[in-house]
Amino acid sequence: MQPGVLTISLDFELHWGVLHARTVESYRRNLLGARVVIPKLLELFSEHGIHVTWATVGLLFFESRDQLLNALPRVRPHYGTPELSSYEYIFKIGIGQDEEEDPYHFAPSLIALIQSYPNQEIATHTFSHFYCREAGQDAVAFAADLDASIAVAHRYGVRLRSIVFPHNQENPAYHSVLQAKGIEFFRGNVPSFMYAARARGEESILTRLVRGADSYLPLSSRNLYSPERLDVGPPTDVPASRFLRPCVPREAALQSLRLRRILTEMTVAARRGLIYHLWWHPHNFGGFPEQNLEFLNKILRHYERLARDYSMMSLTMAEIGERVARRDVASMQSSSPDIRT
Repeated sequence: MQPGVLTISLDFELHWGVLHARTVESYRRNLLGARVVIPKLLELFSEHGIHVTWATVGLLFFESRDQLLNALPRVRPHYGTPELSSYEYIFKIGIGQDEEEDPYHFAPSLIALIQSYPNQEIATHTFSHFYCREAGQDAVAFAADLDASIAVAHRYGVRLRSIVFPHNQENPAYHSVLQAKGIEFFRGNVPSFMYAARARGEESILTRLVRGADSYLPLSSRNLYSPERLDVGPPTDVPASRFLRPCVPREAALQSLRLRRILTEMTVAARRGLIYHLWWHPHNFGGFPEQNLEFLNKILRHYERLARDYSMMSLTMAEIGERVARRDVASMQSSSPDIRT
């Protein structure tokens, strides 16, 4: 039996991912906290030998506003809800000159830091935090968005191979666009009604509540995946298992339930040779960094035990996708985990 796999993907977006719902002023603590958290995450990942996919919004790569403006795609989405558009924000509200002046919308220093650590894959979260199921966008605009992402990543020597769809709005109609642009792997959604890809307006309050409760109680299945049964594609689906809900003081009494659910799922994956895929946004940790980093450290220490006891591995989305695409189970069996003890 092949060893189990832990994969982690992070939606690295800063304010671009929440500008429809949060102003910089109202979310400043989390956004600035994310910039503190990211170096500490990288240290933790290095310490525990964790391979991570950083799905990065393309707009974060730029070093200046002029550079960013000159790289905007000519074909852009025109959402029925204009507040979703990063372009509306750029031109109506505005952004600063560079990362020093505006640490909420620029992050080239953080991207360079991620690149400096081993086993970290830089993927795309689209160029503009593109919503693939909202009214007012289409495949042509999506293709232009990907072209812009690919171009700016190329400046950093990054070849984009994986994508995480913003707001998990995975759209099978756009898989051919991914294939045409060389994007080989994507993070699919948990196969449950509460996690189904849908436009924002189609989400009910009840669905969000049930999804939140699923972090603590087994309302959905364990969402573990056999490499042999994943869809080869192209593109290859590397589906999510669990959103790592952030620690907040008002939910402190429930944290043990959430931790037990995650550790139990990881253990089952390790014992049965299955894939377990955790994901979150760095800004989720920004409000209460110490509590969230300690919670994550408990998860990573558990991974180290599973690696020793069951040869569990840590792989990026691209590393999993390569093995799934080749059906290279033998490769998974012969690889050894990168563990520092």
